[in-house]
Amino acid sequence: MIYISSNKVAFDLTRINKKQVLFFKSRTKYTAYGGARGGGKSWAARVKAVLLCCRYKNLRVLLLRRTFPELEANHIMPLQIMLKGVATYVVSKKKFIFPNGSYIQLGYCKNEHDAIQYQGSECDVIFFEEATLFLESQITFITTCLRTTRTDFIPRIYYTCNPGGPSHHYIKRLFIDKIYEGAENPDEYTFIPASVFDNEVLMENDPTYITVLDNLPEEIRKAHRDGDWDALSGQYFREFRRNTHIMEPFTIPEGWTRYVTLDYGLDMTAAYWIAVDYEGYCYCYRELYEKDLIVSNAAAKIRELSKGENIKYFYMPPDIRARKQDTGKSGLQLFAENGIIGIITSNEREHGWLCVKELLKPWGSQQVPRLRFFNNCTNVIKHLPMVQRDTKNPNDISKEPHDLTHAPDAIRYFSSTWIKKSEHEIDLSLTGTYYIGELLMKGYSKATIKRMVNSGKISVIG
Repeated sequence: MIYISSNKVAFDLTRINKKQVLFFKSRTKYTAYGGARGGGKSWAARVKAVLLCCRYKNLRVLLLRRTFPELEANHIMPLQIMLKGVATYVVSKKKFIFPNGSYIQLGYCKNEHDAIQYQGSECDVIFFEEATLFLESQITFITTCLRTTRTDFIPRIYYTCNPGGPSHHYIKRLFIDKIYEGAENPDEYTFIPASVFDNEVLMENDPTYITVLDNLPEEIRKAHRDGDWDALSGQYFREFRRNTHIMEPFTIPEGWTRYVTLDYGLDMTAAYWIAVDYEGYCYCYRELYEKDLIVSNAAAKIRELSKGENIKYFYMPPDIRARKQDTGKSGLQLFAENGIIGIITSNEREHGWLCVKELLKPWGSQQVPRLRFFNNCTNVIKHLPMVQRDTKNPNDISKEPHDLTHAPDAIRYFSSTWIKKSEHEIDLSLTGTYYIGELLMKGYSKATIKRMVNSGKISVIG
């Protein structure tokens, strides 16, 4: 038993498991702990925060959960019991203040923009509890609060986490795959895997807990019992592969049909230029991805990037027909007045995502995807494999984090409309022999195919 602050608070550290010891000892700038349920993550985070505050004077600690009910149940209430008579809890500020001037500030980020409340804060230590449940944008924004002028302490961030959740791919990239970007320094990242099997106290006190984990569905069991980061990624477009869907740019032949598909908002304009060859293969060859563009500026940029090209259709979402309060005109009207005549697409989300999946899967005799991306289309390449399934509707993607949805939405508008092309949009002058499935995927209805066969223009197989 270890006692702190004149025997008013005590931690029994005699039975902590080996993984918790590693977590307590870690001093790297970024440490992630966990990977499976039952590893004692929350307890370790609470105790480490308290130990740091007792060890150092005037230490500023921020401990976060995604929602307030989680924060209250997992930390506020246990800390009130643990620190009674040791630290003063200021309810209005959700802060435990220690006699030596150190404090633990508790917070949560339920909504996408809640992280902005921490702008300007300065922290010596930040804990993201169940980090994968936060949005990547929340984590990266709050990380900017990690700064100090003191010389006796190296600022650091601790993440406790399980596989799955909005920032699964972000945490996995840094701590599991160890793929670093820009100024990220590999030496600053430590991952400490832990599972229920490491937690001897839990196994002794509740031996049936492992049975609960064993009875989970297979993918969830692999993730939450075994800490398998590949089992429960939540990735919606599992078809996406960098080595098959991304390609070097090439000169688009003049005869190919070109489209522009657009997801417009002041928060982001995401526009993509897609060329379709004579066999129905689609190539996304250009990207416009920019914030804070009013309609006239967005239209001007699209016109400039399309200069000299024959764009058949500009696909736009249905909500662009809504009238704006300041002008009384719809976005569709404003685009038209600025030289971009839009075609309204379907907004059937489930069908649209299935259409994207159809275009991403291997197809035809060459077994290559029908939709591929030039490597200069960086944002759609980044975001398409990152979007998660909606936990309430597995046929839809999650609308959070919203920052990831702009590019996929634009691709969805093209895919759903192009696959469902009406007869006036398709080439009725075809001759030769075709697989019926190939013609159906090109947008020909069975009735149209039958008429073309009866007229002697084509013959079909299958």
